[in-house]
Amino acid sequence: MAQISVNDLTFYYEGSPDNIFEHVSFSIDTNWKLGFVGRNGKGKTTFLNLLLGKYEYLGAINRSVVVDYFPYQVKTEDFKKTAFELIEAWKPGCEEWRVFCELDKLGVDGEVLYRSFETLSFGERTKVMLAVLFSRENDFLLIDEPTNHLDQDSREIVKKYLVGKKGFILVSHDRDLLDACINHVLVLNRKTIKVQAGNFSSWWENKNRKDAFVRRENEKHKKEIRKLRKKRDFCRIWKKFRIRRFRL
Repeated sequence: MAQISVNDLTFYYEGSPDNIFEHVSFSIDTNWKLGFVGRNGKGKTTFLNLLLGKYEYLGAINRSVVVDYFPYQVKTEDFKKTAFELIEAWKPGCEEWRVFCELDKLGVDGEVLYRSFETLSFGERTKVMLAVLFSRENDFLLIDEPTNHLDQDSREIVKKYLVGKKGFILVSHDRDLLDACINHVLVLNRKTIKVQAGNFSSWWENKNRKDAFVRRENEKHKKEIRKLRKKRDFCRIWKKFRIRRFRL
């Protein structure tokens, strides 16, 4: 077990007036199963790219493990190649026999590796990439929307497969998938990231409870403000009335 620590991370895109992240610090264990949640367009993909070392940033990200990302990029000219031919480009040094083992866990016959990638269904492409992704031990994996474009049967297969895995960050809009597969949550706030133990439902319940508390407190403050304003208005009217009587 190792750790990935993020210390005082600040990041912005060149030309942008606002920071995407400001002074973000947290640590995670590399055997955790993390779900990454937050509003769309607020930095999830950016943070994954920072973990992959694609951008320069302020602060530090310390890790001693190899980080890999799903889905693998397939260039237009590579669609006519077989998945077997693409493995080395996707995961250099990958041992093919491990890919076959992972395909078996996904219920896929190994012959799929010898068909051109363009002939594979979305489900077959996803399962082949996941098999390659998990074919090396101790890598820390970033998994971005693995059930996109899949039918219900394939979704269930991918879910059951990921339930038996660890050491990843999972980005998904599929709440059922998150609930089944994760034991920690990375929560993307406005410019920070927080870590919370539990699955998606426990985080969602805590979030709703906190949001409800904030709403009650805001309503309480609004009521107090309305009372103070009424009192202020009454005092102004009374003061004017007293001045008028005095003049009379």
